[in-house]
Amino acid sequence: MKIAIVIGTRPEIIKMAPVIDEINKRNLDYVLIHTGQHYDHEMSDQFFLDLELPTPDYNIGVGSGSHGEQTAEMMKGIEKVFVKEKPDLVMVQGDTNAVLAGAIVASKLHIPVGHVEAGLRSFDKTMPEEINRMAADVCSLLYYVPTEESALNLVVEGINPKNVIITGNTVVDACLRNLKIAENKSDILSQFSEYENILTLTMHRAENVDNIERLTQITDALMELNELTIIFPVHPRTLKNLEKFGIYSKMIEKGHIKIIKPVGYLDFLLLLSHSQMIMTDSGGLQEEAITLDVPCMTLRYNTERPETVTAGGNILVGSDKKKIMETTRLIMNDPQTREKMKKAINPYGDGKSSERILEVSLREYENGNMEIKAPEDLMNQFKRKIELVDSNITVLEFEKINNALIRLVYDNGEARFPHEDLDLKNMLVLFDKYLN
Repeated sequence: MKIAIVIGTRPEIIKMAPVIDEINKRNLDYVLIHTGQHYDHEMSDQFFLDLELPTPDYNIGVGSGSHGEQTAEMMKGIEKVFVKEKPDLVMVQGDTNAVLAGAIVASKLHIPVGHVEAGLRSFDKTMPEEINRMAADVCSLLYYVPTEESALNLVVEGINPKNVIITGNTVVDACLRNLKIAENKSDILSQFSEYENILTLTMHRAENVDNIERLTQITDALMELNELTIIFPVHPRTLKNLEKFGIYSKMIEKGHIKIIKPVGYLDFLLLLSHSQMIMTDSGGLQEEAITLDVPCMTLRYNTERPETVTAGGNILVGSDKKKIMETTRLIMNDPQTREKMKKAINPYGDGKSSERILEVSLREYENGNMEIKAPEDLMNQFKRKIELVDSNITVLEFEKINNALIRLVYDNGEARFPHEDLDLKNMLVLFDKYLN
């Protein structure tokens, strides 16, 4: 089996690193395609070397641009590579324009798509990432989802549960893998060794940094939290607006806020692991924080990582000054709250997601389930039904006896994913009953 991996941003490279490790471990043929989205030093060949990864086989070199321009250029370049390389499976990760471009091109060429971290939903279509992940899921054949909640998102949207595999999230694999590298290569902690009670801050989303009211609320809270040392690797866009709105100089005057240039991934990962808490509007950092047992506050009103909130390791605070301050001080001053957040069970798995992804991919390929071709049989007609099951019978047994496909299961009113070995007694089942 030959696998094509499409990546375009730093988070994609980080989360696909353990998948690439697993591909190499199994001696599989693969081609690594870098779209060149947001190309800078952090995305250069050095970044791949720092993570002990092979440099990409292809770099499309699209650079920056509008969503339409960028995606169109990616699609043109990716299509040429796919036609030349003829992969058996295309893997994309997450919700970037690279994911959108790779998934659309592959599906048009009838190449199966495996979407790593599929099924995430913020239910906020003003986010370009939400459109990207939904469109990629429409194009995919295999869905490597991080949690049961993300699996349910897909089956509710009509995706066949047989193609949805709960693998956990490769962010856990990546954190465990890359923290070891960081401990050997990074010396960032020496810069902040004199400080205690470090809060690491990241903020880059347009809804926060382009909105003067929200940005002022957030920064006013930070300036009053002088019992903490706030380490703030500032995003260029954020820095520009802090200066534009006259906030930057006020923050600098506060000795407890250390605004620094953006740091490399390994440096940041090590800094995060030694922080008392993190405040962020990033999606990926919510995952990394709970993986590293660091309490997290998210500067957003919704999240596509709700499992972190349900687990108790993450709190949504939006941009409200009062809530930001109260939540920060609660975490710092209430040992019970702090310990509960630190000990939150990680919903993203045990660090073996990459193994599961490759095991499923190889099994489906070897069983001939990845071939995409025009149908040769008449379409099966079916009726969608709901039934209360009153006997001990598993999902797989129910489907065989009734010539059916179970779409969704309700256990005492709560939706559950239809795992094949799930006992259905006293559960309500939504299923397709085939008529021929």
